[in-house]
Amino acid sequence: MEFFTLLVSGALGLVTPVGLVVDQAAVAAIRSQLAQVEQLQVRVDNAPTHQLLQGKVERVRVAGRSLQLKWQEIRIAALELETDAIELEPRSLGKGRPKFKRPLQAGVRLVLTQQDINKLIQSPQFIALLQKLKINTGNSSNTGYNSVYNFVNPNVKFLANNRLSLQVELQEKGLEKPLLIRVESGLNIVGGKNIQLVDPIVAANGEEVPPQFVNAIVNNINKRLDLENLEGDGLQVRILKLNMRPEELEIAAFLRVEPSSRFLETPGS
Repeated sequence: MEFFTLLVSGALGLVTPVGLVVDQAAVAAIRSQLAQVEQLQVRVDNAPTHQLLQGKVERVRVAGRSLQLKWQEIRIAALELETDAIELEPRSLGKGRPKFKRPLQAGVRLVLTQQDINKLIQSPQFIALLQKLKINTGNSSNTGYNSVYNFVNPNVKFLANNRLSLQVELQEKGLEKPLLIRVESGLNIVGGKNIQLVDPIVAANGEEVPPQFVNAIVNNINKRLDLENLEGDGLQVRILKLNMRPEELEIAAFLRVEPSSRFLETPGS
């Protein structure tokens, strides 16, 4: 999310109290925050000068290819972003980090490649997050305790028809040798906000995993993928389109970010 707010903030940081917005300068400001960029276009649609002085902007549009922030591993192969009307605190104009007076709303379309996703999930930062991810099977009937697992060495492959395959080592607490888990599953979007695994096929060290174990993990993951979990932090996401094909994933979504949301805090702010 910081990626998108930086793009918008980079453009709006060029709005000055005298009502000057320069698209080329906005491009330069955003490029300075990117480790890699192949193509970038920014368009800030000006409101009348008296509205600019009040911190009002009609629309911001950003389009680019091969975009990667300096402090994040993820690279976005293609991006299109278009905001609704924006209203800023007038005193924040021209200071590089504009403050929003009302929610930031935007439509976003992005394309991610399989190669870039794997680079992300294999990065030290993401692996550190995986170490904190505990999958609890809730099966304590025979052992008297709930088994807890860590996921390590993940690798994903995009398939046709919104399906993917995932290979990961599943390390159970207290055991040295991990299980090699292979999963193939479909992805489904319910109500634009619930990302669900569909018809998963799971094998551990080449052997089929019992359905009750698979269902426990899938239910846990589906709960974590519920985008309503973000709304407590002032972020509303609705997925309008998800199209997975070999080597590439395309997503279109609507975003609404409250002015008080932590997701509007970009690094260095």
